Amino acid sequence: MLDLLSIYLLNLLVTVAMFTVLVFRAWVEHKNYRLMWKELEWNKTCRTAGKLLKAEKSLFTKVEGGEELYEMLCELFSTNK
Repeated sequence: MLDLLSIYLLNLLVTVAMFTVLVFRAWVEHKNYRLMWKELEWNKTCRTAGKLLKAEKSLFTKVEGGEELYEMLCELFSTNK
């Protein structure tokens, strides 16, 4: 009877440990997923801003200090001039 109880408790301990590891791994994966999603959103924003900056370059050059602003925005959004 004692051997059966010890096997049962060992099985329970292993099951709880496996569940804890799975929960931890799921938490890490979720954290990485959110980080990758933010990175993808930022890349999408940079591409969109880059297209807008290229399309409206003449608007920036007409305003005083517009060249510097245009260059700063291109640098911020990692866009080719």
